[in-house]
Amino acid sequence: MRVPVSWLREYVDAPADPAILEPALVRMGLEVESIVDLTGSATGPLVVGRVDSVEQLPGLQKPIRYCLVDVGEDEPRGIVCGATNFRTGDAVVVALPGAVLPGGFAIAARRTYGKVSDGMICSARELGLGDDHTGIIVLPSGGAATPGADARPVVGLADVIVEMAITADRGYCLSVRGIARELSHALRLPFRDPAAVPAPGATDEPAYDVRVQDPVGCDRFAGRLVLGTDPAAQSPQWMRVRLAHAGMRSISLAVDITNYLMLELGQPMHAFDRDRITGPLVVRRARPGERLVTLDGVDRALDPEDMVICDAGLPGPPRAKGAGRPISLAAVMGGASSEVSGTTTNVLFEAAHWDPVMVARTARRHKLFSEAAKRWERGVDPTLPLAALERAVALLTEYGGGAADARVLDLDAVPPRESIPLAVELQNRIAGVSYSDVEVHDSLVGIGCAVEAGTPLLVTPPPWRPDLTDPADLVEEVVRIQGYLEIPSRLPVAPPGRGLTQRQRRLRTVGRTLAEAGYVEVLTYPFIAPGVFDALGLPPDDPRRDVVRLANPLNEEEPALRTTLLPTLLGTLRRNLGRGLRDVSLYEIGPVFRPRGGPGGAPPELGVADR
Repeated sequence: MRVPVSWLREYVDAPADPAILEPALVRMGLEVESIVDLTGSATGPLVVGRVDSVEQLPGLQKPIRYCLVDVGEDEPRGIVCGATNFRTGDAVVVALPGAVLPGGFAIAARRTYGKVSDGMICSARELGLGDDHTGIIVLPSGGAATPGADARPVVGLADVIVEMAITADRGYCLSVRGIARELSHALRLPFRDPAAVPAPGATDEPAYDVRVQDPVGCDRFAGRLVLGTDPAAQSPQWMRVRLAHAGMRSISLAVDITNYLMLELGQPMHAFDRDRITGPLVVRRARPGERLVTLDGVDRALDPEDMVICDAGLPGPPRAKGAGRPISLAAVMGGASSEVSGTTTNVLFEAAHWDPVMVARTARRHKLFSEAAKRWERGVDPTLPLAALERAVALLTEYGGGAADARVLDLDAVPPRESIPLAVELQNRIAGVSYSDVEVHDSLVGIGCAVEAGTPLLVTPPPWRPDLTDPADLVEEVVRIQGYLEIPSRLPVAPPGRGLTQRQRRLRTVGRTLAEAGYVEVLTYPFIAPGVFDALGLPPDDPRRDVVRLANPLNEEEPALRTTLLPTLLGTLRRNLGRGLRDVSLYEIGPVFRPRGGPGGAPPELGVADR
């Protein structure tokens, strides 16, 4: 996750000094990979220019233009440029002779095409702000776009970029909102929530007819319409710069808005071309044999576990009346048939909440690890859709024109979070630090929990923290907020005891006896293939055939846990013999696994509350 500090500072008054930022983020448990000051990426004179005149050079196979550019000096500078996406009066970024652009590209006056080019008009790629090299950067007029002014603040080269590695349990930090909140905890500064915007709720008449057939895979689906937008409207410069800093390219205004809000709020969204949808939308699981061409142009075979958004106006699978045809692989990637294009005037924004397990399996099944899927599988705040839609509608109408439809769709079936009982003494027992009741209460309230006083405390985690499920998780949060450095370094006192138990002595005696007899102890993986029992000649009613199967095995060919040590020992023996070792004597002392309650018994429930 790459975040400009200027973006963070909109929501928390954090200093831009890396010497303060990095330790503050590390204290909150975030891994900082790098902090880069972009000011030094382009050295020398990099200024704003205004194009005074444009002359097309004749007799050339490609368009080459000679421009007179006002850079705040007494006379305009003549610059040769091959881009055609600007005109007289536009504000541009000019690198004057003596400037050195990213990659060590030095600028000097030189003669080309029969003219002296006294500088260079820059594109985004030449400034290290993206991959676009088809045209130069055209700045918005007025304000900071004064000829001769330093162009670095205008194009985002006066910023500091923080890059962090976000672990799977901290999905809320895959957003500026989440990281700014963590900085506010670390530096004890006020946090201004970008999602705290007044947003209208569902109206009696929805913005679009949507039917959710699987509320487990999709427990919330919201939508808003914007009508009559300008299809040629460009994303504002500040938005393109922030997307580039985050490692994303600018596509179109509507799509850029969804990506921008995903980075800002952590809420993935999708924009449909309203005029390319022919009927109501149906949200359901895919049917066998269904296919979808996604935005990357790949024709994909869908799995019955995949969630899809379908157009009910298109013919669906046989014997599935009203099911429609898929137009989007939900939560992962949209479909090509309804994507926003250069002619789109009516936009339907979708913001939903999807099951993270479903999204994770769909992304791996189709090898589509999109930015949206990355966030969904780690957990997304289910209270965000309406705020995200309000922000999206406001941005699109401001920069793309059109009018926002007053109707709001919001199908909300999100279950309430359950409270977690937290015993006060658990803090001391797990952390070894005595925290006061006030410190525990303030720490949990500070991260967004609702705390009900009592014995024990009843703590309801905030909606953006799906990782808080156990009392031990809450203890860890208190320790994190109070500071890991406050935990004293003390060696634990060894508990009194009577030495080894009788069983431990017996196991050590057996192992020592075998080792003295020339056997070598091995440690093997406890995974086996069910067919191994036939090779061992076990009768059909042998209880060792009743195995525990893994839901996510490391090897699909060995999905079961051993009920005897023989299969894994024989596998090790065969491997040694196959490598030419003939004198082999092996033994293993290890666990075997029997189903609880017999065949098909319930799996064990592993918790951390009593550890």
